[in-house]
Amino acid sequence: MTNPFDKEPKRAGILTRLRNSFLTGIVVIAPVGLTVWLIWTVIGWVDGFVWPFVPESYHPTQLVNRTLGLEGDDQIIVNVRGLGVVVFLLFTIIVGWIAKGLIGRSMIRFGESLVERTPVVRSIYSGIKQLAETVFAQSERSFEKACLIEYPRKGIWAIGFISTEAKGEILAKTPTMGGMTSVFVPTTPNPTSGFLLFFPNEDVVELDMSIEDAAKLVISAGLVYPNKEKAKQGVEEMLRKAS
Repeated sequence: MTNPFDKEPKRAGILTRLRNSFLTGIVVIAPVGLTVWLIWTVIGWVDGFVWPFVPESYHPTQLVNRTLGLEGDDQIIVNVRGLGVVVFLLFTIIVGWIAKGLIGRSMIRFGESLVERTPVVRSIYSGIKQLAETVFAQSERSFEKACLIEYPRKGIWAIGFISTEAKGEILAKTPTMGGMTSVFVPTTPNPTSGFLLFFPNEDVVELDMSIEDAAKLVISAGLVYPNKEKAKQGVEEMLRKAS
């Protein structure tokens, strides 16, 4: 007589395979879906922000109906997502082109002088301007290399990003003979926040991995390890030098 429980292991195996396939599908679909959703949402937000500033006669619906000669109930509604983004980009390029000229610079200086006389607006404007200049105007400046530093104490190593050589008062008032390096130490899993630290040059161990690979290592909390063989060789070489 057949035992009704004989097929249980096979049934469990099928359920396990289905579960694994489902989780694999989630891993594949989630990044793509979230990326598309985020881009679609941002485009819609920009459209909703831009179109109220555009005269209604220049909206896509009015332009198409006026071109086709449609009136009243015959009119069609045109809602093309992303046109607002195009308008915003063109407007920004024109403003930037004007601002680079003599007249534009004079207008900006005059406007900023008015803003400087307004207490509350002055603080808000200066903060936003400084943030915008840091993010956009100085985008050509980037971290030079990834590195290892002993932080927060000796014997504990952390990944950092070398920014520049320390200069001026920072260098003059630090008790070191070999120069100082400014290092940004990011936090996990958000590498945009962290600590700016100054280390003697001899305490900074430069890594062969790229900035992108080091950022992946920080964001993944050590789960995504790039260039394993090269990293292994680097660690072995470091240990040989230490011994």
